[in-house]
Amino acid sequence: MIRTYPHGVTCWIDTEQPDPAAAAAFYAGLFGWTLTDAVPPGVPGTYLIATLDGQDVAAIGPGGDPGAGPPAWHTYVAVDDADATAARVPGLGGTVVSGPGDAGPGGRTAACTDPQGAPFRLWQARRRPGAQLTNAPGAWNFSDLHTPDRAAAMAFYGPLFGWRDADMAQDAGVMLQVPGYGDHLAATVDPGIHERQAFAPPGFADVIGGLLVTADEPAHWHVVFTVTDRDDSAATAERLGATVLRSAEDSWTRTALLRDPQGAEFTVSQFAPPDLGG
Repeated sequence: MIRTYPHGVTCWIDTEQPDPAAAAAFYAGLFGWTLTDAVPPGVPGTYLIATLDGQDVAAIGPGGDPGAGPPAWHTYVAVDDADATAARVPGLGGTVVSGPGDAGPGGRTAACTDPQGAPFRLWQARRRPGAQLTNAPGAWNFSDLHTPDRAAAMAFYGPLFGWRDADMAQDAGVMLQVPGYGDHLAATVDPGIHERQAFAPPGFADVIGGLLVTADEPAHWHVVFTVTDRDDSAATAERLGATVLRSAEDSWTRTALLRDPQGAEFTVSQFAPPDLGG
């Protein structure tokens, strides 16, 4: 069954790098991805779709214009109508940077920033609905919004996407939810999600990302990948030319913040839940 994404759910990630082939070699070595160019032969450009077990997980494209800053991972939010959603962005205090425009037959997109300056992208799916494998080793786990102002961020994203921000129990932090998303998953690709997450904080099945209030960095969306072993993945990343910026542990995860060889930052996360058996 094809995984689909309701309006307001984060659905896809990609990174634009000066040397896409080198980036592909790095991430293939780290996560075991297979990369295939979605751009037809003879057509200018490249867009490398990463797959695990034949399922789409992410993409790598060309980028890195002078003065544009270091490469980054981009987070896309599913929308029913990219044009209509983009039209609402300025009135809520955000900016439409480019688009909306067609991204080939895959869908329609627009690049935006929120009022605090965090870039994000809209995705109206056509042929490509979004990531088909998530929360598995080597695949996308979550995207987290790093923002200096939680209330101002929610005043923008809440009306635009229908999000709620929730202080999760059991030290799970602040999570972003699309009400009913867990029921959508249960009715489509993940029929056992509610039973499997019975130990998790209430409402966790509706979570589509996290929110961290940070004062010492520009607002941005940060991408997290699932790994089996944080330390092994960090060591592999270093061997492939990445930099380990820091490691951390909390009640649920063991993480490492990494910078890839061309400068894009991301986190690898090992699920390490507390012993809930008493």
